[in-house]
Amino acid sequence: MSFRVVRSSKFRHVYGQALKREQCYDNIRVSKSSWDSTFCAVNPKFLAIIVESAGGGAFVVLPLNKVGRIAADHPLVGGHKGPVLDIAWCPHNDNVIASGSEDCVVKVWQIPDHGISRTLTEPVVDLIYHQRRVGLVLWHPTALNVLLTAGSDNLVVIWNVGTGESLIQLNCHPDIVYSACWNWDGSQLLTTCKDKKMRIINPRTGEVEEEAVCHEGSKATRAIYLKSGLIFTTGFSKMSERQYSLRAPEHLNEPIVMVELDTSNGVMFPLYDPDTNLVYLCGKGDSVIRYFEITAEPPFVHYINTFQTPDPQRGIGMMPKRGCDVNSCEISRFFRLNNSGLCQVITMTVPRKSELFQEDLYPDTSGDTPALTAEEWMSGKDAEPILISLKGGYTPSTQKSDLKVTKKSNVLDRPTKGSTRLGGPQPGGASSGGGGGGESYIPDDIVKEFQEEIRKMKAVIVKHENRIRALEARLASSDARGEDEGKVGDGLGVGHPPAAQSAVSNSHAGGSAPASEDLAPDEV
Repeated sequence: MSFRVVRSSKFRHVYGQALKREQCYDNIRVSKSSWDSTFCAVNPKFLAIIVESAGGGAFVVLPLNKVGRIAADHPLVGGHKGPVLDIAWCPHNDNVIASGSEDCVVKVWQIPDHGISRTLTEPVVDLIYHQRRVGLVLWHPTALNVLLTAGSDNLVVIWNVGTGESLIQLNCHPDIVYSACWNWDGSQLLTTCKDKKMRIINPRTGEVEEEAVCHEGSKATRAIYLKSGLIFTTGFSKMSERQYSLRAPEHLNEPIVMVELDTSNGVMFPLYDPDTNLVYLCGKGDSVIRYFEITAEPPFVHYINTFQTPDPQRGIGMMPKRGCDVNSCEISRFFRLNNSGLCQVITMTVPRKSELFQEDLYPDTSGDTPALTAEEWMSGKDAEPILISLKGGYTPSTQKSDLKVTKKSNVLDRPTKGSTRLGGPQPGGASSGGGGGGESYIPDDIVKEFQEEIRKMKAVIVKHENRIRALEARLASSDARGEDEGKVGDGLGVGHPPAAQSAVSNSHAGGSAPASEDLAPDEV
């Protein structure tokens, strides 16, 4: 007699449920870009979706309570000159969002609490460094205002958004970077590249600590860090079959698990919940969401269930845990974009009879308070996210202030010996090279030449002023003398008594008037 032991897990019966259409978001012109992006980002305040836009790139930002049909002329966030490829909300400020575009510029926006009432075209800061389109933006999980961007120029740039300057440029990828992910405390960076390799990188030095072939297929791959430090990847085999794998650092070439799923050609996006250790696989063009639990027992990646929908998905966004409804045992919420323009809301729930707070489902989760500043992180400090309890629901920690950008000069703009600085911020955001300063410098010999020219001009002006004063005084005295003598003056001290005018003219046959003795040579 044999006994089959069923694995014990509180997530074995997680089920998904789509909300009614009137509780979803409709009439959204989802972007038709072929770029492999989720096109959607969500936080406890807002839903952002990349949309089709004429004359540049744009995305729409909706307060979560603005459900139903969205007006065709709804205001957009539209300052890019090319299609927007990726967006990401700041984990430490729910009003700040970053966007990357085909125009090679990364923009950071401040969204008002009530949403936008007119099209927003002025970002808080422009981050300019990339020479080709920017297809990936990713915020640091614990450090305030640290943003990672990756472009088709094969560069990964880490920014300090608070100063508008680039901190680090990673040039260790020979091809386009498909994905990037920070580990739990933000001390390491994991990337996947078009050369089929995944790399573990020290983000402060740019040193590649380990690399290995991710998946042998040529299509796009994705890799994420799990809270335990393990790595979960998705990709394709040589036969174009979709795969996922689980690996351990220092042994990247030897997958713990490698499983083939199906033969679909859509890129799979792994969405991870660190509190429950669940991974959701959402493929572009799929009509299903598969979810798995990662445990320490074989086979380590446990298939739980599949949520089926009738329509293929164009993009998807996952709500942070602090935005879930703890009263209904909701452990995840997805915002799924359809080709029809519907943003469908899907809740993942663990059924429980009790209406009390379930502490085993909701361990302390990452809050919205940063553990480090950008300067502390750059100096070498690491810290895990500051955790909060969801008992009683999520409440924002403090009133968040607006994002302030204090421009600094880039190291390339610092004065060299024998140069003078000309201060004054330049409009238009950070300068090329990642520096946020608007300062320039000119050689000292040119400055001295300008100073000598100014000194000469001042001397000439003083000489002319003295001459003008002397002429004005002489003119005034001549006018006064002419009035006293009863002459008819001509304004230059030349005049004759009225009775003698004809005699004077007759005594000069040429008809020319005699030169006045009172008229100075200069005045003639």
